[in-house]
Amino acid sequence: MKKVITYGTFDLIHKGHIRLLKRARELGDSLTVCLSSDEFNAEKGKKAYTPYEDRKYILEAIKYVDEVIPEKGWDQKIKDVQENNIDVFVMGDDWKGKFDFLEDYCEVVYLPRTEGISTTKIKQDLGLSKAKDWEA
Repeated sequence: MKKVITYGTFDLIHKGHIRLLKRARELGDSLTVCLSSDEFNAEKGKKAYTPYEDRKYILEAIKYVDEVIPEKGWDQKIKDVQENNIDVFVMGDDWKGKFDFLEDYCEVVYLPRTEGISTTKIKQDLGLSKAKDWEA
């Protein structure tokens, strides 16, 4: 069984999130989403509109997602890959090159983002924040 993992905040779920999850799942037989905790977002200086437990609940309802685990810090990725027997690590291409160090442990794939949509854009369009205050 080929296992895939991706990471993110997944706030205000939109078409871009669903497309990423669908394409990630198509790379294997199961998809684990490592979801940024509220505490980790605060450490990063970011804020999700939707609390962790609600974001987790929503992700678990999406047919492409097999498991949701918490992301509590930047340095847990190698451990996550090893402990979950991950074959493919997937991120949006806005992170291209940032996780190449994981190639020692699994395949690393950067998928193109969906143009014209992001959580940051939604929040800006609604007048909820400046771009720098929120997680994309």
